[in-house]
Amino acid sequence: MKPKKILVIRFRQMGDAILATPLLNTLHAQFPDADIDLVLNDHLAPVFEGHPAISHIITFTYKERHSFFTYLRKVWKTMRQTRYDAIIDMRSTISTMYFTLFSLRSRYRIGIRKPYTKIIFNYRYEGCGADESMIDHNLRLAEPLIGNDKTKTIRSLTLPLNDEEYNDFHSYMERQGIDFNRPVMLVGVTAKLENKTWAEDRMTEILLRLIKTYPKWQFVFNYAPGKEAENAHRIYDNLCEKLPAAADTCFLNIEARCPRQLLAMAVCCTAYFGNEGGARHIVYAMGRPSFVICSPMASKATWLPHDTNVLTQGIAASDLTDTTGMTYEQQYNLITVDEVWSRLHAFCEELHI
Repeated sequence: MKPKKILVIRFRQMGDAILATPLLNTLHAQFPDADIDLVLNDHLAPVFEGHPAISHIITFTYKERHSFFTYLRKVWKTMRQTRYDAIIDMRSTISTMYFTLFSLRSRYRIGIRKPYTKIIFNYRYEGCGADESMIDHNLRLAEPLIGNDKTKTIRSLTLPLNDEEYNDFHSYMERQGIDFNRPVMLVGVTAKLENKTWAEDRMTEILLRLIKTYPKWQFVFNYAPGKEAENAHRIYDNLCEKLPAAADTCFLNIEARCPRQLLAMAVCCTAYFGNEGGARHIVYAMGRPSFVICSPMASKATWLPHDTNVLTQGIAASDLTDTTGMTYEQQYNLITVDEVWSRLHAFCEELHI
C-alpha cells in the first residue's frame, strides 16, 4: 500500500537539513500524491518555503525544544492532528522519538539503529559511517518505502527561489557596486565555531593570491553578525593593508539579511570558496560550484557530494596524511597555504571564466 502521509523529522543545523532534500525529492517522485511533512527548527523554515517536495513545514522554536513539557505537548498535538502512514526520524534521538512513540500505529516507523530505538522503530539503519556519503545514508531511510533500487532515488540537493527574490537581490548587489559582467566569488572567510575555521592569516594569504591571479574577479565576504563579522572585517583590513587594490575587488557591504536572501546571493554568485558549512550547502543546492576547506570534525567524503553535475571540491587534513591521534590544531596545521592554493587554483581554472 502506498503511503498517503509521510512525516520526516530533521532537527539540527542548516547543512543537515539541506542534505535531507534528496530524501524528500525521492519520496515526492515515488509518491506524488502523498503529503510529505517536514519537522525542523523554526529558523531554518524559510529556506524550505515553497519546496515542491514538502506539503507542510512543522517548526519548533528553541524555547519549545528546550522546555520538556511544552515540547511534549506540541509533539503529541502534532501526531494527533494527522495519522501518518510513515515516519522517518533522521536523527532518532531520545527527544525526537516521541513523534513515533505517539504514533505506533504507523505502518512504517523508520529510524537509526541505537540501543534505545529497538522498541520504537520497525525499520532501523546504521548511522552514517565515517567516510560514507550523507546523501547515501539519508536515502537509505527511504528503502522500506521504495526498495533498494538506486534508480528510484534522486540525489539532487534542491531549494526553491522565485524570480522576484532573485531579481531583487541581483539589483541590490548592483547598487552595492557589483559588476555582473565580471565573475563573483562568494567567500566564507570565517565560521561560527572556532574549531571549524581555518586560520585567518592563511585565509588572508589565499585571498591575496586570488586577487593577484584573478584581478577581474569580485569577492563577496559571507559572514554572520557578531564574532563572524569581527573576523571578516579584520581579514578585510589585513588584506587592504597588504594590497590596497583589494578594496576595489572585495565586498563587505553585501548582506543577506534573511535565509531567503542567502539563497538569492548564492545564485547571483559564480562560485564559492571558504570554510565548509551551511552556506556551502546552500550554494551547492542552488547549482553553483564550490571549493571548501574541511575542518577536522567534518569528513570530506561525508559532507561533500561527489557524483552529481555540480562541481564540488575541497581539501581536508586526511587528504594529506594519516591523521589518527592528531589534535584539531595539528590537523589544521597540515592544511597549508600552498596545499590549498595548488588545489584551489586548479579548481578556478576548471571553471573557465
